Amino acid sequence: MIESELLKKYDDLKMMLKDFGSVAVAFSSGVDSTFLLYAAKEALGDKAIAISAKSCSFPERELNEAKAFCEDHKIRHIIFESEELEIEGFSQNPVNRCYICKHELFEKIIKIAENEGISVILEGSNLDDNGDYRPGLQAVAELGIKSPLRSVGFTKEDIRALSKHLGLPTWEKPSFACLASRFVYGETITKEKLAMVDKAEQMLLDLGFRQVRVRIHGTMARIEVLPDEFEKLISEEIRNQITASFKSFGFTYVTMDLTGYRTGSMNEVIKK
Repeated sequence: MIESELLKKYDDLKMMLKDFGSVAVAFSSGVDSTFLLYAAKEALGDKAIAISAKSCSFPERELNEAKAFCEDHKIRHIIFESEELEIEGFSQNPVNRCYICKHELFEKIIKIAENEGISVILEGSNLDDNGDYRPGLQAVAELGIKSPLRSVGFTKEDIRALSKHLGLPTWEKPSFACLASRFVYGETITKEKLAMVDKAEQMLLDLGFRQVRVRIHGTMARIEVLPDEFEKLISEEIRNQITASFKSFGFTYVTMDLTGYRTGSMNEVIKK
């Protein structure tokens, strides 16, 4: 049973959203933005719209899920082309890559929202996002984008619990970040390598792994899965299948990370 404290927090969120009058939610179909969009729809009805970017760093499956959710909940959904590789400095993958990308992305969202007569833009970061290296949040702050989940005090655990209570399909969806986050800082990001990562992660998901990352180091793949799925990953049949497929995608070497899945593992070199 859901805690009354969480329900109160959800009511506070809807009150905040209602006070905005009308909103555009930057929608990725992830756990956080889906929860935020659902709350915005409940609070504002047709005065809440979703805006999503289509790009080579955003898998087709994620965009399709975004479309399906908006169709199911009768939410107006605007999709625009956003090719990150054309943003100056992005493909060189500097440590502030996420800032460069988010700044450009939200500038485009702001223009779209203004054309729709909406002045308040929302994004779905939560309190847990304060603990990692997140340069994208600097762009959010600079452009005046609202982060209501952080403002009200939602953690990822809160969001998953309420999403389950509300019947949202994303309540147990694995965490996801754009495919550019799989690259070592300083390594050039290309459309071809993004496609390699996308194919590799999709294969692991198709094999039933719940939470995956395929980090790319040159042409070497470093697979991260949850520790309780290590045994499955190294079983002979699965291991041979993964190795053969990854090499067909363009990887020369296929490795397993013994630490297992964790968010922001590419940021570990920055923290030292």
